[in-house]
Amino acid sequence: MRILSIDYGTKRTGIAVTDPEQIIASPLTSVETRQLLAFIKEYASKEPLESIVIGEPKRVNGMESETMKYIRPFIGKLKQQHPDIPVHLVDERFTTKLAFQAMIDGGLSKKQRNNKNGTVDKVSAAIILQTYLDSRSMSSDIPPMP
Repeated sequence: MRILSIDYGTKRTGIAVTDPEQIIASPLTSVETRQLLAFIKEYASKEPLESIVIGEPKRVNGMESETMKYIRPFIGKLKQQHPDIPVHLVDERFTTKLAFQAMIDGGLSKKQRNNKNGTVDKVSAAIILQTYLDSRSMSSDIPPMP
């Protein structure tokens, strides 16, 4: 089973997934946020999901970001649509910066790094997912949200 990761944005959302063995996090796509639930429903009908990881936006001081007021209702709808799939929140501070640096290090041109096609969003989702995988391997597990 795969793990799906979400870098939630108010307009566009990045999505990443693991391989079936849950070893590697890879960028998958970005979708308009208003189509996110439909995308997840379709994806989950084709690929069984063990869990869903959502980036938790926090300020540098660790306080919750304003974006959480959009993410919490989304999580409620997601849990209604997929009650058997656990949802985990993972601190996403600095993932966009890390994603840009990864793209630069990977040799992507400035045009390719332009986020109109959602490249940064899906790379950020992969970084969030890799963070979750790394944390999970270091601890017994990150508990799902209540």
